[in-house]
Amino acid sequence: MELAFERRGTGAPLILIHGIGHHWQAWLPVMDRLAASRTVIAIDLPGFGVSPGLPEGIPYTAESLADAVESFCARLGVREPHVAGNSLGGYIALELASRGVVRSATALSPVGFWSRPELRYAQAVLRALKAGTRFGATPFLSGASAGILVAHPSRLEPQALAAAAQALSGASGFDETLESFAGLMPPAPPKSPITIAWGERDRLLLRRQAVRAARWSGQRVKLLKSCGHVPMSDDPELVARVILEASATS
Repeated sequence: MELAFERRGTGAPLILIHGIGHHWQAWLPVMDRLAASRTVIAIDLPGFGVSPGLPEGIPYTAESLADAVESFCARLGVREPHVAGNSLGGYIALELASRGVVRSATALSPVGFWSRPELRYAQAVLRALKAGTRFGATPFLSGASAGILVAHPSRLEPQALAAAAQALSGASGFDETLESFAGLMPPAPPKSPITIAWGERDRLLLRRQAVRAARWSGQRVKLLKSCGHVPMSDDPELVARVILEASATS
């Protein structure tokens, strides 16, 4: 499948997957750090950013989006890349690891480890954020809105926040993907090495979900100190280090 993407660097391929309503530019704070030793390919998922939507008749689910990423890698001739994802992208990274089609997977605050009330809370917050973009970027740029997703909104450039608001507003795959979360279960056991990390100040997917992720994976989940749900701008050096260390072990 054809997807919009940005490629930088040299070395082992590393696919970066954003969260629901976002776009590849979410990874800009860490891309050059990663590209110093990896061929980094940051993608827009189908129906997000400037990528086309899924073909007619294919529903938006985490699994179908994972299919699209796998198809994209095949089209690019990238075999068994490392992959890192945030939120929805984190789940997709774990799903690809469960299929054994990636060398390693790093998941930053992945969806799917919630209780029913926590799921309803996350869906309500995300719907409210998207609804706010109908009135322009200003509501999204407010400290209260941006603070749901990042721990340090002041570290984001206004242009980046405005672009993120625009991406959320125009995400044609958002509503159906969000609805599909109701049936989302943790992936099958991974066949590839995985690393899970969680922002200790995540206000969208609360830290107790990291405990469930640890039980599912059978390993300790790394906590990202002073980071929120989208941690790349909160501490680019820390996030890059976690991803590089995870992708250096396989």
